[in-house]
Amino acid sequence: MRTALVLGTGLIGTSAALALAQRGVTVHLADHDPGQARTAAALGAGTDEAPEGPVDLVLVAAPPAHVAPVLADAMRRGLGYGYLDVASVKGGPRRALEALGLGEELLARYLGTHPMSGREKSGPLAATGDLFEGRPWVLTPTRDTDTEVLNLALELVSHCRAVPVVMDADAHDRAVALVSHMPHLVSSMVAARLQHAEESAVRLSGQGIRDVTRIAASDPRMWIDILSANPGPVADLLTDVAADLDETVRALRALQSSDDSKRREGAEGIETMLRRGNAGQVRVPGKHGSAPRVYEVVAVLIDDQPGQLARIFADAGAAGVNIEDVRIEHATGQQAGHVQLMVEPSRAPVLTAVLRERGWAIRQ
Repeated sequence: MRTALVLGTGLIGTSAALALAQRGVTVHLADHDPGQARTAAALGAGTDEAPEGPVDLVLVAAPPAHVAPVLADAMRRGLGYGYLDVASVKGGPRRALEALGLGEELLARYLGTHPMSGREKSGPLAATGDLFEGRPWVLTPTRDTDTEVLNLALELVSHCRAVPVVMDADAHDRAVALVSHMPHLVSSMVAARLQHAEESAVRLSGQGIRDVTRIAASDPRMWIDILSANPGPVADLLTDVAADLDETVRALRALQSSDDSKRREGAEGIETMLRRGNAGQVRVPGKHGSAPRVYEVVAVLIDDQPGQLARIFADAGAAGVNIEDVRIEHATGQQAGHVQLMVEPSRAPVLTAVLRERGWAIRQ
């Protein structure tokens, strides 16, 4: 790949353009808002000048509802050899292209893709060239997909240091409904309970509520586009979640009963739900996409001062302990918090001893 045209310079398009430009590809940028393309160009993602002729790869980074029209226009104008999109749904755009009457030859040069990465922020200023590093990037080729176009897609994924995953388009849409679209709505529903809550209650928020509501900070306009393109699978999953909620509510009401047998039934119902949650959570891939591991947590009290995290990581490195994961739990209303360092269980005593020796306060 020597040349590429990125149509749509939001978070995903600009991040992909940055990755390509950093690897020597000449990238042209275009957007319905020319100001966004100029911003992306100023960030080093390429040039906002139009290419002089067809490029090797046209990458469409538009909302799902706009993907098919933008792709069809680019194909009919002969802007490139291969055409990819990065929308978060895949079945709809292909069917929409077919409905627009594009010939088989042009359709063979289209491949739907979806990088499984993003941020709560949008726009070119939120973009980074390493956004996709280590993340799955779904490719949905068909039997008719041009081999050279598939090779271009694999090269794009390689330049972005992502991990290619080949899936059927409709299977992909069902999968992202489960692991992305439905959880986002549930997160928003939980966060909505906080909107008019008493300030005294909200001030008690800890890491649990932060974890659950983090993705609820995303741009609603973007999510309306996503959910409008994949409503059926998401609605099916929410129907199942609603059934679980009804069952859980009944169990909780039973715990209020004066009847011992009903309280036992309620407790059993809650335990069943919690254990189902345990069983599902352990299936979430862990570090490097491997099976989840159980780590020991070493919690360290820190002040909100520059250099604290760097010192902790340096001390852990000096102890020869690899930090597998990290989480920061902020203390409400104080300039302090806890850094939770996840390490292999056998290394936790070593890390604890070294950090104490170097003056850190360890939370038991």
